[in-house]
Amino acid sequence: MCRFVIYKGTSPVLLSHLLTRPCHSIINQAFDSRLRLDKRRPMNGDGFGVGMSDLMALIAPWTDRSNAHKGWYDSKYDEELGSQPCIFTSITPAWNNINLVRLAEKIKSPLVFGHVRATTAGSLSLDNCHPFVFGKLMWMHNGSVADFDIIKRKLQNDLPDIAFDNVKGNTDSEWAFAVFLSKLPDPTAKSFTPEVLRKAMESTIAQLNEYRKQFKVTEPSLLNFCVTDGDSVVVTRYVSSRTDEAASLWFSSGTQFSEYAEGGHYKMTKSDKRENIIMIASEPLTFERADWMEIRTNHMAIITPKMNLLQIPIIDEFYVPPSDPAALKRTTEFAQEKGLLNPRQALTPMPEEQDQDSPYDRVVATGTHCC
Repeated sequence: MCRFVIYKGTSPVLLSHLLTRPCHSIINQAFDSRLRLDKRRPMNGDGFGVGMSDLMALIAPWTDRSNAHKGWYDSKYDEELGSQPCIFTSITPAWNNINLVRLAEKIKSPLVFGHVRATTAGSLSLDNCHPFVFGKLMWMHNGSVADFDIIKRKLQNDLPDIAFDNVKGNTDSEWAFAVFLSKLPDPTAKSFTPEVLRKAMESTIAQLNEYRKQFKVTEPSLLNFCVTDGDSVVVTRYVSSRTDEAASLWFSSGTQFSEYAEGGHYKMTKSDKRENIIMIASEPLTFERADWMEIRTNHMAIITPKMNLLQIPIIDEFYVPPSDPAALKRTTEFAQEKGLLNPRQALTPMPEEQDQDSPYDRVVATGTHCC
């Protein structure tokens, strides 16, 4: 199965610090996963993609020679590039793409989507590599829409032209993005509030569940979706089941993500209460226990433009409140069979959610540590 990583920071990050240098980067996970062990597809070698907003390139020679002794490069954002994200995709394995290594050492961005693919639906082609794009929006998916071939025709018929015409590939992930676009009040808008993105995401999941009912699909869908407009990020960890766990999803936040030992050993440090960096990943990028917290099953994580990290429940027929003992009894076998979850102990109890009418009042500060 696929996996992804998301970075949002108050300052741009050099892509290599996310993609190539860490010893447990998403690229190394693609062939040497420590937590997700997929016996069917042990390698994520069916292509990759990187999406970047507010792109900045490192340029030389120095335009300000006074900084040369500090090892600084001067960067310049070109407004002519516009607001649409920059996407680089390839059907080669990520660990064997020299162009990715070269670009990662020369490009910075404050918002990065990274994805490595193991084909489950759709052919091996550039059109099927994530992230998918529409205007300012970027989309990635980790998981699968169950029995997609059965519901696909109905899903396509229900789409407005603007969403249908945007699809270039044949994956369940991109068609799910089309459903998301159809749920936005105006997919061509120049900006979206976190609330608009959240509601569209909830409606997308509800629509896919409605197709599941119509066609009497029994296998759960694993819907770890993520979308950004360049300012906000909305991510889901979701499974259409009350008894199964969803595919794994983790977050880390702090003030600096840096290498502390040779060999690509990175850690997140937190020097004050501010969140300068927020990362969300299918599998942690470091082996530091304190760095990562688990996002709960059937919850949505939201990174606001002001760098607040929020977690709210996706309340539907498959939601089990954390206070319900059944929440601790979700089984891992289904997601583990798909290569999307590692065996682990049950989650620790979590306090009751705040008033569901005001989900943005609650900042994520709880979860289960990795490793």
